[in-house]
Amino acid sequence: MWFLGWKGESGFSASSTAEQVTQGIDGHGLTAIVTGATSGLGLETTRVLALRGVHVVMAVRNVESGTKVKETILKEIPSAKIDVMELDLCSMASVRKFASDYISSERPLNILINNAGVMATPFQLSQDNIEMQFATNHLGHFLLTNLLLQTMKKTVRECKREGRIVILSSEAHRLPYQEGIRFDKINDESV
Repeated sequence: MWFLGWKGESGFSASSTAEQVTQGIDGHGLTAIVTGATSGLGLETTRVLALRGVHVVMAVRNVESGTKVKETILKEIPSAKIDVMELDLCSMASVRKFASDYISSERPLNILINNAGVMATPFQLSQDNIEMQFATNHLGHFLLTNLLLQTMKKTVRECKREGRIVILSSEAHRLPYQEGIRFDKINDESV
């Protein structure tokens, strides 16, 4: 019953911290991208991965905020390897540019953490004419993962270590419409 705070088979529970769960893990030689890395779970994931020696690329909508977070982490962990790159997941052009720039950098990619998301936003369409929450939380990450997949596969072949793609979500999936996803009404403001 991990969700009640009881420890599961791993020895961890819902109250375990990222530092506790990663204790003893050496991430040197690994590179990770974390989307939505300026706050919440993304920030803590970035901090703890950096603490464990992982080279972290913060994929953020606001580079200024990302740079401030990077500087804060570097004060705590001076040896951290952190880069900040712009990524606006609601814009497919931004996703394509981020992926192109990342691939052009020839960095390896061991871990992709699709964390960024928005929730309960007022109805708005993205520049691609897609409802903002659907574009950001689903399509942007789907496109990003697909564009970076070959880089991840290449990294696995070269370093002989399995890669990981981690997709975070909320509990909102427990509250669907009775008839399921309304694909025909994704951009319908009245829904």
